[in-house]
Amino acid sequence: QVHLVESGGGLVQDGGSLRLSCAASGRTFSSEAMGWFRQAPGKEREFVAAITYSGRYRNYADSAKGRFTTSRDNAKNTVDLQMNSLKSEDTAVYYCAAARSGLIGSSPRGYDYWGQGTQVTVSS
Repeated sequence: QVHLVESGGGLVQDGGSLRLSCAASGRTFSSEAMGWFRQAPGKEREFVAAITYSGRYRNYADSAKGRFTTSRDNAKNTVDLQMNSLKSEDTAVYYCAAARSGLIGSSPRGYDYWGQGTQVTVSS
């Protein structure tokens, strides 16, 4: 079992930056891919970014390309999401997730473990 806890959310102005972190506990990373998703009120959960265990490959939603960067530190069992040039439409609860398959797909169904989420609010 993997327990994920996100942190780093908050209120930021349009154009600002935030760095989200996700810490895993319960057992250490072995081969899991890690993903970031977000869910705004009244909307479905949507893919943001994902990274393979090695960190060699990343996958980004079009909305995140050029603005967001995901990275991980397997020794610390953490994964981060650096978000720059934030817009009001980025406002959502952000979740990290782990995929035992090691695949960096964009469907929530491909992920086995989820954190509780952290709120990101971008004010215009």
